[in-house]
Amino acid sequence: MTIRSGNTDRSTRLCRDVLCLDDFEIKARRHLPKPLFGYIAGATETNASLRHNAEAFQAYAFRPRVLRDVSKRSTETSLFGKTHAAPFGIAPMGISALMAYRGDIVLAQGADQSGIPMIISGSSLIPLEEIAAVSPQAWFQAYLPGEPDRIDALIDRVGAAGLRTLLLTVDTATLPNRENNVRAGFSTPLRPGLRLAWQGISHPRWTTGTFLRTIVRHGIPHFENSYATRGAPIISSNVARDFGRRDHLNWNHLERIRNRWSGKLVVKGIMHPDDAARAVDTGADGVIVSNHGGRQLDGTASPLQALPEIASRVGDRVAVMVDGGFRRGTDIMKALALGACFVFVGRPFLYAAAVAGLPGVLKAADILKTELHSNMALLGVTKVGDISADYITRA
Repeated sequence: MTIRSGNTDRSTRLCRDVLCLDDFEIKARRHLPKPLFGYIAGATETNASLRHNAEAFQAYAFRPRVLRDVSKRSTETSLFGKTHAAPFGIAPMGISALMAYRGDIVLAQGADQSGIPMIISGSSLIPLEEIAAVSPQAWFQAYLPGEPDRIDALIDRVGAAGLRTLLLTVDTATLPNRENNVRAGFSTPLRPGLRLAWQGISHPRWTTGTFLRTIVRHGIPHFENSYATRGAPIISSNVARDFGRRDHLNWNHLERIRNRWSGKLVVKGIMHPDDAARAVDTGADGVIVSNHGGRQLDGTASPLQALPEIASRVGDRVAVMVDGGFRRGTDIMKALALGACFVFVGRPFLYAAAVAGLPGVLKAADILKTELHSNMALLGVTKVGDISADYITRA
């Protein structure tokens, strides 16, 4: 099954003047209702961590090598025994199906066709089984409470769906102060009212192409994958979303997950080398250095800043990956030079899906792959694995 976002020709036309990933954000700001765009774009409190993520790349500069034959360069990368077309994938993003029609499936299809991995969000609005049927190689991100019964049930559900890589996000012990969501009129579930109605009226292409199309064909979306059972609807005047006892989650639960889960296990939200080492000692196959896109503890350092020490500590034992603020092929190369083996990109892919559906996701992936391929030549390398600290310096 291939999801087509309304008029495919129109979606393709919408991508023609997109030259970089930031262009999709500009288009998404116009296309999406203010509460939805604010949810994607915003972070917490002063947005300090969000700024750190964007600014961290400017602290490093390249030291290119010249007069090397780079005509046979390749962006292909191996991760967990699978070869990908490039060293980046699509990060997990909640409520994607509210931003783009069948958003999670569109992202999964775009990733598959681009030869890169995609991570299903535990806060997605499409049952993981439906996404897995389209993309069985997708990963699944779990938000788990410190409740053994709920942990076991969700892990068993993911395994039964045929998914083989489980990602546990560990930096969500409690809800952060996302006051920007309040100012933008966003909540989960969304509360019906005149303000929300006006946003629908003033953004007709989103309203008809995503929202009403979803309601007519699939009913009111619910949080489908937080636990083993269905969660709250995305629109309700009196239902509260269940976040469980996430503040009880601890290392004993990670050990329980490792003992129950037979596939690859990745821990996301690692920012300290001691935590990285303990995750590996507990049986993790990989870690993602991440501050949740700046959306949790405001003032947290950027993942790029934390990456070198973590990679030095555990990079010879497991896959060290990173996310947070990546927009360019050069950003990816800096992370690789600092010790990452793989990068995940979030917001730009969701903007692309919202604006132009599957063609948007394919365009975004192609932009990054093309930038990376060209910049590798300018750096003087032919393989992703050749990008090392020797090619980078403090700016």
